[in-house]
Amino acid sequence: MVNEEIRLSPGTKPRVFYGYVVVVCAFFCMMIVLGLHTSFGVFFKPVLTEFGWTRAMTSGAFSLAMVTHGLLGIAMGGLNDKLGPRIVLSICGLLFSLGFLLMSQISAIWQLYLFYGVIIGAGASGVWVPLMSTVARWFIDKRGLMTGIVLVGYSIGGLTIPPIATHLISTYDWRISYIILGSIALVIVISAAQFLRRDPAQVGQTPYVNNKGREPSLELGTQGLSLKEAVNTSEFWVFFSLLFCSGFCMFSVIVHIVPHVTDLGFSPAIASSILATISGTAIAGRVGLGSTADKIGNKGVFIIGFFLMLGILPWLVSAQEAWQLYLFAIIFGFAHGGLGVVESPLAAELFGLKSHGLIYGVTLLGWTAGASVGPFVTGYIFDVNSSYKMAFLVGAALAFLGLLLTSVLRVARRATAKT
Repeated sequence: MVNEEIRLSPGTKPRVFYGYVVVVCAFFCMMIVLGLHTSFGVFFKPVLTEFGWTRAMTSGAFSLAMVTHGLLGIAMGGLNDKLGPRIVLSICGLLFSLGFLLMSQISAIWQLYLFYGVIIGAGASGVWVPLMSTVARWFIDKRGLMTGIVLVGYSIGGLTIPPIATHLISTYDWRISYIILGSIALVIVISAAQFLRRDPAQVGQTPYVNNKGREPSLELGTQGLSLKEAVNTSEFWVFFSLLFCSGFCMFSVIVHIVPHVTDLGFSPAIASSILATISGTAIAGRVGLGSTADKIGNKGVFIIGFFLMLGILPWLVSAQEAWQLYLFAIIFGFAHGGLGVVESPLAAELFGLKSHGLIYGVTLLGWTAGASVGPFVTGYIFDVNSSYKMAFLVGAALAFLGLLLTSVLRVARRATAKT
């Protein structure tokens, strides 16, 4: 195993639990990379207008990015288990920033798919799985809360970056905006990555627990199922499938809500503020439902999230007034935030920590498949019907399926039986 981290000498007791440093750095990586990824919808119409491409064709680049993200996320999870997040985030941060800089130069559809779909997708693949797996290794107690705090970075990025991108586009143009945002990503992500550590053993600490009388072993991270063992369980495939439903619902809305709102006659500023509201209220979902998961269990939070999506997506079909759209954004954002928080902790609960990054990366392929298919299907339905109504009803159906799958998921702590 490659280990480029600093180990403390025996008996050395650091004053500060380093897991909190990891959480802060992971927070900033999430904020920049996934916040910028969310801004695709803001660039959607300016790019579409300049080149005259269809919505399905344009959103297909985002779908390809999610496919790339999902496939490489498996490899990044495995690399994180071996090399640690510092190396993984440094490499992927460089790729992500390069993709944004290259986006300023596109002149043909193949460049959109290469720069956004492949390079940016590859860069983003090193963020979610490695950081979520790393946080799971650092915390036993407060795992849901700490995961939620890291994902608040994603929400704050989604809250602040779309309006910033809108302002930059209106002040300069979309090409210069990509250069500015790509440069910011390069500096912040690479800097934050240098302080990440894979697990407590690499700095001579143990995972966080509330009860100081039950200090966990330094070898706790070696317990759990292998990928082969996990794949042979029914829980693996149920989990994989409900993540598909989650990804479909989330990104069908995130990619298309801005063009949908402007189609209703609202300004781009209002449309981007509605997207920002989704990210803003996701903060409450990530922190509130993250801490709730520590009390009622991760499965219970999945049920709450899918139930809220099932109730609010049909509302979007008939929403015409600004207050109706903002109400949708508040409820959808809260549900969206809560679902994202409990994925990694539930994977740890189901399969243990031995191969957590690899297993979570493979199961997350279900989520990224949904996040890839959803925006493309939604764009195709609009191209055929000149309306998003049917697409939003399809999303509601997927939310219902996710609710059913979650209800039959069996959460058993047998994963820790093997070492």
